[in-house]
Amino acid sequence: MPTTLSDRQVSVFRSTGCVTVPDGVRLDQLAAMRHDLDQWIEQSRAYTEPFGETLDGRPRFDVQPGHSTDKPALRRVQSPTELSEAYLSALNDSPMIEMLVDLFGPDLRFHHSKVNCKLPNSGTVVDWHQDFLFDPHSNDDLVTCLIFLTDVKPENGPLMTVPGSHLGPLHSLWHDETFTGAVDPSVATKCDVEAVEHTGKAGSVCFMHSRVLHASRTNATDQPRNLFISAIAAADAVPLAPNQVPSAHQGMLLHGKEPNTIRSIPFDMRLPEMPETTFFAQQAQATT
Repeated sequence: MPTTLSDRQVSVFRSTGCVTVPDGVRLDQLAAMRHDLDQWIEQSRAYTEPFGETLDGRPRFDVQPGHSTDKPALRRVQSPTELSEAYLSALNDSPMIEMLVDLFGPDLRFHHSKVNCKLPNSGTVVDWHQDFLFDPHSNDDLVTCLIFLTDVKPENGPLMTVPGSHLGPLHSLWHDETFTGAVDPSVATKCDVEAVEHTGKAGSVCFMHSRVLHASRTNATDQPRNLFISAIAAADAVPLAPNQVPSAHQGMLLHGKEPNTIRSIPFDMRLPEMPETTFFAQQAQATT
């Protein structure tokens, strides 16, 4: 199982802001993560609304409207590394981390993680946005790593990105003094035209620069589309806003050593607003 990226893969990431590669985790890690997620989905059948609790008191498990015992629609698990050794292992000991060294150097730090689910025929969508606007750091060597827990296909709501958008402007997620978590509709229309999809087999990992414009549509199949998503930064990138997904593991050094330096770059943006519940509730404001 390769633990480094090829020159071509690094080049694709540099130019487009996104690259998907196979075997981001070992098969035993993938099986363990899927097992734990299956358990959480079963647990969700006993609830009619978001449940559990994170470090800041918000629900850990978020459910899609229409969720029921017979048709569970768990759509997010906040900070799964706090609950599962399998997910923590994917951060501390997996090919994914070694591959990241080829993108951002040897010193890497964990910021947050979550599991996003699109269960069969779920209505979950993600509107266009850039992750950096949620998690600004002193520099933008910050990557969102998406491990495919299931096969990701064109018909089940794959990640869509705008190639090269990480090299462009930061697009505000504030509209009419409301933090919607989504870009302006005029920007979204252009994104729809330029979008490319990212698919792959279970166990693959998609590395996405935090400034890349991205979104996803609904899962229109009878099979789930589930992702383990982690935000990982160069160790000299310092967070500038409260963590949207607080974690007991925030700041954990995943590779290398403490640089004991802060590296900064110039940029202007309005600070994000902490969600009262979840990211999905924030984005719902954009269409209400």
